[in-house]
Amino acid sequence: MALAALILVQLVAGCSKGSSSEPMNSMEPYQESIVLRVPYSYSDIELPEGDVGADNFMSRYILQKTGIEIQYSWEASGEENYITKLELAIRSNDLPDVFIVNRQQLYQLAEQGLIEQLGEHYEQYSSPLVKSIYDATSGKALEEATVNGELYGLPNVGIEADAPSYLWVRQDWLEKLNLPEPQTLADIEQIALAFVHHDPDGNNEQDTIGIPVDKSLVYQQKTGIFGLDSVFSSFHSFPQSWFINEEGNLVYGSIQEETRTALAELAKWYEKGVIDQDFMLRKEPSLFVTENKAGIIFSPWWAPFWPLNASVSADTKAEWRVYMAPRDSSGSFVTKTSPITDRYLVVRKGYSHPEAAVKLLNLLTALERYEEEKDEQSEYIRSVAAQMGVQLRNYFPFDLLLDDPDGVTKRYDILQELLAGKRSEEELSPELSKLYQYVVQDQEQPKKDMEAWSNNHAYMQGGAVAKQPMIQVESYNMEHLDAYSQYWEELLALEIDYFLQIISGELPLASFDKFVEEWLNQGGLQLMKEANEDMLQRKLNLN
Repeated sequence: MALAALILVQLVAGCSKGSSSEPMNSMEPYQESIVLRVPYSYSDIELPEGDVGADNFMSRYILQKTGIEIQYSWEASGEENYITKLELAIRSNDLPDVFIVNRQQLYQLAEQGLIEQLGEHYEQYSSPLVKSIYDATSGKALEEATVNGELYGLPNVGIEADAPSYLWVRQDWLEKLNLPEPQTLADIEQIALAFVHHDPDGNNEQDTIGIPVDKSLVYQQKTGIFGLDSVFSSFHSFPQSWFINEEGNLVYGSIQEETRTALAELAKWYEKGVIDQDFMLRKEPSLFVTENKAGIIFSPWWAPFWPLNASVSADTKAEWRVYMAPRDSSGSFVTKTSPITDRYLVVRKGYSHPEAAVKLLNLLTALERYEEEKDEQSEYIRSVAAQMGVQLRNYFPFDLLLDDPDGVTKRYDILQELLAGKRSEEELSPELSKLYQYVVQDQEQPKKDMEAWSNNHAYMQGGAVAKQPMIQVESYNMEHLDAYSQYWEELLALEIDYFLQIISGELPLASFDKFVEEWLNQGGLQLMKEANEDMLQRKLNLN
């Protein structure tokens, strides 16, 4: 209670109302506070004692710094419920003031005249930091948020290193069982089965599982934890992705022969227990990692931020190491790329302060990059997040990450120069200085501070592997197509249902042909037609 009360006093102080709600520049707060209704997708993170819903330490900080009072128009538990509630809000035309949409929704809302044009507001109010990040994409990010020549959303900026899904392994278990470092699918199979059957945690119980898997199998856009993307890509298969094949044609990855081959391998893995045989029933596969009942997972470079940090917190003997595996038959690591952007911050048509979205993004981006105004308020919110054991950005009112496309490898290179004495800390931005301090802190006192541990292992391991040579296959976003709106939801459900049944052995591998036939006949052909027409138009626009 003392902490909550102290924070409340510090953050509310100075939030007095003036005579005008008009801001003078991109950083100055509204003199008279304004209300901004946002939908909130919450997870299991805890709030400090006394904080409830939108009345929390982060919202009070935002009010103090910007004059924007955050209110929740509705709350949703997780991404799936958020999407369902947002679709209902769109259909009923009962939209929040500011909210996050995907590419399909961006086009839909813009063409229906339900969201504000943001071009002038972006030019007038965006901070130099935000503009510099968008500029680093050579205009591609803002172009992706443009419909019929007008900017309708503030896009996220994808980190190139987010695309690959690597193999993270309990190195202490690997060494205890005298297993080889993984490169191939066969290596991964050997390790996973050994972790299941040979008691790697030494508790004399057979309570460890194989590889945890997300029920969606792969990630359509940015890669997440527990996806099997890299298993598929080791066969040059790219489910749920559009890419140019060797003949120069745009194709849909899920209906290619390479996907059949990958499914055959996964069916063998499922039968043997290489992958968790109950994954289709699991609500939260991360529990097996956080409780140290799984020691091998697929995840992007950022796994040390979650869930590996929880694993190490629960068992300080845990040593996780990342591997660029599995590799294809020629020994190459293959991955698809992610679109430069896939999420957009939009403003409801008719909201009286559309520039508030830009101003709020300025503040949150500055916080993310440690470039906010350094004062008692910023120190307090960072200390609260640290005491709660949660990244500060998890308390933001919306999730829209802006970063340099090559941010991970760039930070890794700088850290290497610093550790080698080839660069001075005085040259660093506040963000990089803090990152360097985390790395040094964890290397000098391993696992004493989990925020330091997460940053050290994410950037020093994840950054190193992201710099290694790999085959990158560009994927294309087709969410804006009419056929996508009409057919995609049913086609994706059809695909996942078939794939899960093939992997589990409920259907024979030969049923893949029936899946392809049904996919084409239930709207896939029309989707392919529009996708190829769209790709042709893109090529014409470049000439």
